[in-house]
Amino acid sequence: MQFDNLLKDKNVLVGVTGSIAIYKSLELIRLFIKSGASVRVIMSESAKKFITPLTFEAISQNKVLDESSENWSSDNNHIGIGEWADVFVIVPATANTINKLGAGISDNLLLQTSLAFNKTTLIAPAMNTGMLKKTITERNIKLLAINGFKVISTQSKLLACNSTGDGAMAEPITIFYETTKELLQDEYWNHRRVVITGGGTIEKIDDVRYLSNFSSGKMANAIATALYLKGADVCYITTKKAHLPKGLYTIKIDSSSEMQKYLEDALRVAKKGILVKPNLTDNFNDAKLIQKEPYLFMVSAISDYTPKFQQDGKLKKENLGDNWNLELKKNIDILSSIDKGGVKTIGFKAEFDEKNALINAKNMLINKNLDAVCLNILGKDINFGSENSQIEFLTKEKNIKIDKNDKLSIAFSILDNSKDLN
Repeated sequence: MQFDNLLKDKNVLVGVTGSIAIYKSLELIRLFIKSGASVRVIMSESAKKFITPLTFEAISQNKVLDESSENWSSDNNHIGIGEWADVFVIVPATANTINKLGAGISDNLLLQTSLAFNKTTLIAPAMNTGMLKKTITERNIKLLAINGFKVISTQSKLLACNSTGDGAMAEPITIFYETTKELLQDEYWNHRRVVITGGGTIEKIDDVRYLSNFSSGKMANAIATALYLKGADVCYITTKKAHLPKGLYTIKIDSSSEMQKYLEDALRVAKKGILVKPNLTDNFNDAKLIQKEPYLFMVSAISDYTPKFQQDGKLKKENLGDNWNLELKKNIDILSSIDKGGVKTIGFKAEFDEKNALINAKNMLINKNLDAVCLNILGKDINFGSENSQIEFLTKEKNIKIDKNDKLSIAFSILDNSKDLN
């Protein structure tokens, strides 16, 4: 997925501490810069034992702040750099750093910067399993979460100490997504339940054959990602495997019957609203119900016909003969049949017939009782699986053309236009 200009005009401060996982922070900085963000780095003295400041300066194209470079004639100090930054990411965050943060200790520049910083700080812990599971560490991680820090969970894998267990730092792409979510959060979408369907359904003929279509699921992936980054509570039902944000709830299905079942269940849940806790503790006493009108983005390509008789095992060509008459039956129109009451619903229509595409899309809008339709006219430059797309966003009142762009950018434009459906 392309991230070009995703974080344009955003300032990201990266704090690095003394852990072998520090090498992953270089990849994270590369992702931030590729997405258009400006990045500056603050290093603890122990971090410099692993990687020199010069390496971070080369990749960030900015002067590193450390004990030897703090300057009060510019903003390269623990106050000024925090005022410059939109978000602070401590990656990796060692047990030493986490426990000092929990105790309010600020005996180095990185900790002083964190104490003075008044916007969102994310921490990505990295340490041995024993250190992570120590009661004092667990308590301070929870304490930081209660006090507004965003803690990015560790993962279980082979650690630097050559033992396998929990404590490995999250992958750079996961940290990138969680940081981006903090920067792009939109009050309209935040805590709003949204259901998305994606990919072409797979209709079984026998245990080795099926009917499907060329839908790649890329547009649905992009919309699911964009909604997640905007803060929505996303349920994504898809036939395709994809590299999506780790926190994005995904249901993998195959057939149209599975799609209908899980879609109906997801919509019932979406209409109930969402219980939101004030922090990351397990105490729901102060949780409140947020009831925002849910959305459905029906991006999936549902098979129009399914095999009339599904077979177990493998049909033998010797028994089928030279000509195989495969009998099909018309499939249920899921988008027409589901209960869309109280749900803003956006359908998607792919057309090759440019002459009649707009008429067909408008008929879909009316006949299926939708709030909007995203029309995608396919051709030489744009086809199934293309990285770019162009959309005509249709409602009963207006047509809005979204010019050709990468699919994530198109997704954000679709979300912006979908907000105006109220």
